[in-house]
Order: sequence, then C-alpha cells, then structure tokens
Amino acid sequence: MARHHMTPDGPVAFSKSEEDARDAEEKEWEDKAAERAWANLRQERDLKLANTDWRAGSDLTLSDEWKKYRKDLRDFPATLDDAKVVKEYTWPSEPS
Repeated sequence: MARHHMTPDGPVAFSKSEEDARDAEEKEWEDKAAERAWANLRQERDLKLANTDWRAGSDLTLSDEWKKYRKDLRDFPATLDDAKVVKEYTWPSEPS
C-alpha cells in the first residue's frame, strides 16, 4: 500500500526514497521494541520497589512476605526474555 503526504492540493504519493526511508524507520522502531519494553519494565519495577521502601525503614520490621515480594521484584527481570517482555507478563503479587 502506497503512503501519501497530505498537501493543500490533496494527497501526494511518497517517492521511492521516501518509501525506503519510512521503511527503515519502521524497521528500526520494531527492532528496538524489546529495548523499550525492558526500559519500561525496569521503570515500573523500580516504582513498585520505591512504593514499598517505607516498609523497609530502620524503625519498622519487614515481614517475611514483604521481604519475599521485594526480592521477587528485584529478581523479576531475570525471569523474562525478550519475547515475554514485549508481549505480556504477570508481576509478583503484593502481600496484603
């Protein structure tokens, strides 16, 4: 399917070099999907850990369940591969 630019005079088809450039951009975007997914996963994991940091303060005793949850969060990226991190995964469950 040909791509087009919209102009005041209507659509104008991409030239061969514009098609090639756009194809290269789309391939680069697809090739970096796993890289973006890993960055997003780590950012979300870090936020989940940060939201539990108060529980690990020196004036509180961290339960074994919370210790396990925090460890599971830290170890979580190692349980995935590129295919899983791009598609779908399930976070460790936060204790109640």
